[in-house]
Amino acid sequence: MIPVAILVRVSTDRQANARQVHDLQAAAGAKGWTVIEVAEETITGRANAKDRPGLERIEALVAAGKVRKVLVHEVSRLSRRPAVVHAFVERLEHMGVSLYWHAQGIETLMADGKRNPAAAIMLALLAEMARAETDTLRERINSGLAEARRKGVVLGRKVGSTIKPADLLKKHDDVVKLLGKGYSIRNVAAITGKSKGTVENVKHALAAG
Repeated sequence: MIPVAILVRVSTDRQANARQVHDLQAAAGAKGWTVIEVAEETITGRANAKDRPGLERIEALVAAGKVRKVLVHEVSRLSRRPAVVHAFVERLEHMGVSLYWHAQGIETLMADGKRNPAAAIMLALLAEMARAETDTLRERINSGLAEARRKGVVLGRKVGSTIKPADLLKKHDDVVKLLGKGYSIRNVAAITGKSKGTVENVKHALAAG
C-alpha cells in the first residue's frame, strides 16, 4: 500500500472542504493508496508559502519519508501563485514524491519515478490559469467599485456609524484566533484575505476588552 497525504484548501470558513476530502479519499481507495493524513487550510490562494501551515505540514511528512504521493483536488487548491506551485512540486520531486491532482487525474511522476513531461506542461498551464482567475476577479471588483463611485453610490458603512467591539470580534473570529496565536498583523491579513486596517481594528478591540 502506498502512503499518501491529502491537502485541501478553502479561502473562507464559509466554504466547505468536505467534497475535496471525500473525492480524494475515494480516489486513493480506488487506486489502493493509504491516506495517512489530511492537511486542511482556510487561507487565500495568494498567500506566501511561509504563511501556509498546510503546505508546511505536507513538506514535513515528505521530509520524514512518511508519504510517497500528495493529493490535491485541483492545482488552484495548491496555490494561486505559480511560483509557490512550482517550488512546492520541485521539492516533492527532489524527494521522489509525486503530486496527484484529481481534476485531471494526473501525476507529476510516472510509475518508474521519472518526471511526467505531460504533467509538467499541464501543471504550468493550470497554475497560470489559477493566477489569471484571481487577477480577473480583482479587476471585476475594482471595475464594479469604480462604476459605483461614478454613479455616486456611497460605499462602506454610513459616515458616523460604528460597530461595537464585541460584534467586531464576533464578525472576524478568524482574525481573533490568529492574533491569539501570535501572528503579526501583516501575516493575519495575508492568511485571512482581509485588510490590515480590519486586522488592526480587531487588535484594538481585543486590547480594549
